[in-house]
Amino acid sequence: MKILKFGGTSVGSVQSISTLIDILKREVATSGEKPIVVLSAMSGVTNMLIDMAEQAAAGLDFTAALAELERRHFDAVKELLEIQNQNPALTRLKINFNHLEELLQGILTLRELTPKTRDLVLSFGERCSTLMVSKIAAQYFPEAIYVDASELIKTDSSFGNARVQTEMTEQVIRGFYNGNKEKMLFVTGFIAGNEQGQITTLGRGGSDYTAAIFGAALNAKEIEIWTDVNGMMTADPRMVKKAFSLPELTYTEAMELSYFGAKVIYPPTMIPAFMKKIPIVIRNTFEPDFKGTFIRHDCKASNLPIKGISSINNISILNVEGSGMVGKSGFSGRLFSLLAREQINVILITQSSSEHSITFAVSPADTERALHVIEQEFELELMAKKLENIAIEKDLAILAVVGENMKETPGVSGKLFYSLGRNGVNVRAIAQGSSEYNISVIISAADLAKALNAVHDAFFVELTKTLHAFCLGTGNIGKTLFNQLNAHAAFLQENNGVQVKIAGISNTRKMAFNSDGIDLDEWEDALERSHEAADLAGFIAKMQSMNLPNCVFIDNTASQKPIAFYEDVLKSTISIVTCNKIGNSGPYAQYKTFRDTARQHGVDFFYETNVGAGLPIIRTLKDLMNSGDRVQRIEAILSGTISFIFNNFKGEVSFHDVVKLAQEKGYTEPDPRDDLRGTDFMRKMLILARDAGYTLEAADVKIGSILPQACLDAASVDDFYAALKAEDAYFADLKAQAESQGKVLRYIGILEDGQAAITLEMVDENHPFFILSGSDNIISFTTDRYKERPLVVKGPGAGAEVTAAGVFADLINVGTN
Repeated sequence: MKILKFGGTSVGSVQSISTLIDILKREVATSGEKPIVVLSAMSGVTNMLIDMAEQAAAGLDFTAALAELERRHFDAVKELLEIQNQNPALTRLKINFNHLEELLQGILTLRELTPKTRDLVLSFGERCSTLMVSKIAAQYFPEAIYVDASELIKTDSSFGNARVQTEMTEQVIRGFYNGNKEKMLFVTGFIAGNEQGQITTLGRGGSDYTAAIFGAALNAKEIEIWTDVNGMMTADPRMVKKAFSLPELTYTEAMELSYFGAKVIYPPTMIPAFMKKIPIVIRNTFEPDFKGTFIRHDCKASNLPIKGISSINNISILNVEGSGMVGKSGFSGRLFSLLAREQINVILITQSSSEHSITFAVSPADTERALHVIEQEFELELMAKKLENIAIEKDLAILAVVGENMKETPGVSGKLFYSLGRNGVNVRAIAQGSSEYNISVIISAADLAKALNAVHDAFFVELTKTLHAFCLGTGNIGKTLFNQLNAHAAFLQENNGVQVKIAGISNTRKMAFNSDGIDLDEWEDALERSHEAADLAGFIAKMQSMNLPNCVFIDNTASQKPIAFYEDVLKSTISIVTCNKIGNSGPYAQYKTFRDTARQHGVDFFYETNVGAGLPIIRTLKDLMNSGDRVQRIEAILSGTISFIFNNFKGEVSFHDVVKLAQEKGYTEPDPRDDLRGTDFMRKMLILARDAGYTLEAADVKIGSILPQACLDAASVDDFYAALKAEDAYFADLKAQAESQGKVLRYIGILEDGQAAITLEMVDENHPFFILSGSDNIISFTTDRYKERPLVVKGPGAGAEVTAAGVFADLINVGTN
């Protein structure tokens, strides 16, 4: 025999009640047995009853709400009961509503609402819904009868949260059931009765508790809790879209998750089932084919370190500290006995090892009362300064990771705190039970959604990790990056376990945001439709305020302006990926600040494309140094433009014509001297030198001139080309000298012994730079390990495709180091 409990949403509308009846039909057809059905009040009715009672006690009119309550029940009866069967049901419901009206009128007259009267008012929710559903069910199950649980479940007189007298209750339930075995029982949830026959209630989650009490009394095969979600989930699905249903949990895991905010089931519900080892199944009324979550004592072994992440959205903490607590036996008992006496529920407790302070969490509604009673109780200690003034912190939340495997899995705490720290979530307090089934942390309520998503990504590795990227710049590199991300989205998820959502885009005109990710098939339309004008400071502020987990700022510009925001972005625990080399080639102090800030705040600062576009130069250098190798010498050609010019300066062609060709192909700046001066090359060598451990400034890099002074001094680009033409003999002589020695001209950067220089050199066939084509870049690392044969990296050093690919690679490596 099964107990089937249906929550408020399951009886909240005509459609849901029809679904409930279908579930019962299927259960009877499948098992051949009559279940016991426990019902909650219709959704929203309990709150309506509380409001009406409080309005009456305040002398306010309650009749409109009472009429609405009556209408909801009557409409369901008229819709679902055949006409000839409606009158008896409507009559009995009307009697109930008349009694409720009389009760509320009495409250209005007396202007008083006692706990006992409040329980009686609240009982009408379950009594009316159960009566209504039992009459509707009787059309299909003639043996259906209405059962008032207040006559069967016996409690003390603690109105509002009565304690069940278990032995007596089980005897009464068994006696009633044995006398009605042929019936299908429809039982009121939530309500019970004391020895005087007065109605009491079982507190929050009382209808679940009713189901468990009946299940334990009758040794039921199973208790099914039918609600509006697919069982218990790994996290709150309203905040964690990747949350998924758990197939099974132990009683302990379910109780821990429920205690810390998982509202699918209430912890005391499980105690009677736990004692009798009766499985509890959480099912979804609106998806009855879904198997739901099984809660039982004999769960199969799981390979997950945790089962779920629970949360309480809004709590306050009180901090009691002072020298008078140290070594003072009985202080904690005195404090918490006081709170218990005042019926203030303490959600979490943590105490410093020095016994100098105790921090505990309570509901915001209890905060001021808790402060008041503590100040009264410890007035003398406060006056004598043995205790400091009680500190209160509000707008906090609790996040708890739960699972029995935590006890046997090393590194759970490390993974939890790493994922929080990397996302800038400050932990205010920590608590872990000796059972090691739960680690709870108190954090800012504003950070809860971000923290839940970050921790969920960290522990459930079979899911994809989501990076939220904010992209500045929609030029060639930005556009190409979006195309690459869009084209490889499926591959990234399948092979790298990474999902990239572009949460913000800005160019020089407009900016657009979407926390769920901007569709990369129509990002240009989304930007065009946006009403937000481009504002760099506003873009950064919006990114910070969205407070998304695993956040990355991508600078695809060549502008000085974004650099001013880098430090603030990193301090916001947002990683940076940039192809903008201005930041790292500015003052050394600025370069060091960016690196130090990223390290201090546990985020990444990636800039591979600063030096060799898509070539792995920065990462190679970093790996060499991290592995203990020592760099002796670096030689490099890091200008795709200059590389193209000298690779094509051969045969009869003039230097003037090669430069002209380079400009026509788009390899140079509008004024080719911007490339041929070597300034861009200098920046790249400066960044390499700094990454190799040298504190160089831009002025320390010696730049050998390619161009004669007359070319540099030309007033315009046309004048420059004229001057360059006039120097044909100079360049032809250079080429002839090189060719006569079997050498080629190369513009090479060299870093050795802390000295950096860029010079025009002639190299022979034994030099790794002798064979070079197109606009390729090349770099040679001579190290202690690569001494006889240097480590060489070679490939395309310019172009939107390879540069975007370098940004892409940096992006998906965020958080992996």
